[in-house]
Amino acid sequence: MKSKSAQKIKLTSYDDLFRTNEQPSGEVVTSVPINLFHAFKDHPFRVVDDEKMQETVESVKKYGILMPGIVRPHPENGYEVIAGHRRWRACELAGLDEMPVIVRDLDDDAATVIMVDTNIQREDILPSEKAYAYKMKYEAMKHQGSKAEKNTADLVGETAGDSGRTVQRYIRLTELVQELLDYVDAKKIPMVIGEKLSYLKHQEQLWLVNAITNSGMFPSKIQAEQLKQNSESGELTEGGIYAILVRKENGKVNVTISAKKINDYFPPTYTKAQIEEVIYMLLDKWKKEEREGGLADAENTV
Repeated sequence: MKSKSAQKIKLTSYDDLFRTNEQPSGEVVTSVPINLFHAFKDHPFRVVDDEKMQETVESVKKYGILMPGIVRPHPENGYEVIAGHRRWRACELAGLDEMPVIVRDLDDDAATVIMVDTNIQREDILPSEKAYAYKMKYEAMKHQGSKAEKNTADLVGETAGDSGRTVQRYIRLTELVQELLDYVDAKKIPMVIGEKLSYLKHQEQLWLVNAITNSGMFPSKIQAEQLKQNSESGELTEGGIYAILVRKENGKVNVTISAKKINDYFPPTYTKAQIEEVIYMLLDKWKKEEREGGLADAENTV
């Protein structure tokens, strides 16, 4: 439902607004009351009242909305916002009642592709946002007739410059439980590890969340691969997750000791072989004392 007082401005070209090569004729910018707006269904991108939003608000107060949003008629009333959710919020915070938009009649798939493409190049996007956005665009493009999975994934990532393989990795993240996805967003779990963990069953992922919470340890790439393999073979248990998480990879710890520090403890006439012999002898002695001390402590507690 359009406002009777809505102002209409003929555009010279679509390229003037969106810097694209498309130039559909006759598009109109209409000033629409923002109380008629509805958010795009399952919109994956955050609209946060942060410092950048405040900068946008100040710009809107000073210059107005320089780039109109894109909306489509809502099935019940008003308009569904396809592109311009942050501008809509900025208008609210700036105290504006209306916002300039282009109204288009678009089906769900076409609207989804535009919604993703107009947001995906932002610098502050979280992995979870990109994951769900790519999934929505991928499904929309498949509905539109794209058939080869690899080609579709390549097309999905073109706007942001991501390869088809990268797109597929992001989409895998949508299979993570929310707690693990939050860890990916917080950079506590790298995306490549998150992708491997996404193959764990839902209950197994919840076990992993508990193990991380209780141990304070996050799976490495090798551990994530082991978890995935055990899950696929049906051998993964809650206890098994703990065992993998606390296990030292390869059972070895590589230690490098500075030669300068070592030389301070030995006469200058000692050869490398003599130094190593003394070090190993001292380590054996320390290991024996540690073992005997542990046994004595155990006896005292009986």
